[in-house]
Amino acid sequence: FTSVKLSSLRRHLKTHSDEKRHSCHLCPKAFRTATLLHNHVNTHTGNKPHKCSECDTAFVTRGELSRHRRYKHTLEKPFKCTICEYSSVEASKMRRHVRSHTGERPFPCDLCSYAGRDAYKLKRHMFTHTGEKRYECYVCQARFTQSGTMKVHMLQKHGENVPKHQCPHCSTCLSRKSDLGVHLRNLHSYMEEAVKCRDCEAAFHERYAFLQHRKTHRDGKKSKCAQGSCTCNQ
Repeated sequence: FTSVKLSSLRRHLKTHSDEKRHSCHLCPKAFRTATLLHNHVNTHTGNKPHKCSECDTAFVTRGELSRHRRYKHTLEKPFKCTICEYSSVEASKMRRHVRSHTGERPFPCDLCSYAGRDAYKLKRHMFTHTGEKRYECYVCQARFTQSGTMKVHMLQKHGENVPKHQCPHCSTCLSRKSDLGVHLRNLHSYMEEAVKCRDCEAAFHERYAFLQHRKTHRDGKKSKCAQGSCTCNQ
């Protein structure tokens, strides 16, 4: 970090300090900087001073407003991976993605040899030590430390009783409506910026269509591309 202003440098240095001198008067939490405290107090009061100019949504912090604009309005992904074609709306997601290339796991467990790529995965891992079981099967009320374990249990023990939610666009069938929503957003939603195939000139505005197209390049044959008259040489 560099800055022409000494005050900016001082503010930045506080981010490296563990000292939390700014205490909330409404709860026991304390923060390193006055800005972080101010944003936190807004979560208590409900004050959302950062308003979107393109819709009626408002946010506690300027960072939340910036993310909202990128996700909902500009569709900008300014954070680009230097190793692959991945790009992201948020810097934090890019940092996590880069660790998939480097293998870095900067969040070690104090109780075993596990190390996580991000704080959330470490937090989820810690449940295996504390024994806390936050996830409950709604059929038999069995409890689990991780959501993935519960999903496996649901499929193995209650497969016939689990409601099936069929994707209207492909053959995927999911047990939870919320999972179907995630599937639809990730694979079947329209993307403003088309994804281009690196082996031919085809471009796609839907991730599912792109993934299906990529399969045509794996056979080692000359396949007819689904995009117009393009022919893909493999």
